[in-house]
Amino acid sequence: MRILPVLLCVAMLPLAACSSTPATTTDMDTGATIVAGGNGRLTLGVNSYLWHATLDTLAFMPLASADPFGGVVITDWYVAPNAPGERLKVTIYIMDRTLRADGLKVVVFRQTQANGVWGDAQPSADTAHKLEDAILTRARELRLASLNQAS
Repeated sequence: MRILPVLLCVAMLPLAACSSTPATTTDMDTGATIVAGGNGRLTLGVNSYLWHATLDTLAFMPLASADPFGGVVITDWYVAPNAPGERLKVTIYIMDRTLRADGLKVVVFRQTQANGVWGDAQPSADTAHKLEDAILTRARELRLASLNQAS
């Protein structure tokens, strides 16, 4: 009896592949990404400029998780080539659909290695602030570029 739902799901997979690729547009006022496909429209829960700027800014770090609807980006641990005894992990929260500085929260975790064991350490006070500034600057650049394309 339990195998029937599984078989139905497997049988429907080819039908899902037949659907057309959803079209995306950006609301120029808020930066919200609107995904339109099939019968409905789905709006991402966060500002698309902040979302794309976050991914661009953290491109050098491995991603552990990225949720465009909830607006959370979590990196995996990153070890800089010039500091092999230290690693960083970053969590970004995009909390608004508008391009605003207070719609972004950056949390940085740092660990140092001693005797082959990683232990928690306090990150530099300005690391999160510098990342936030870089993301906001990139988001503004993306917004200006999209406005220039629309003109």
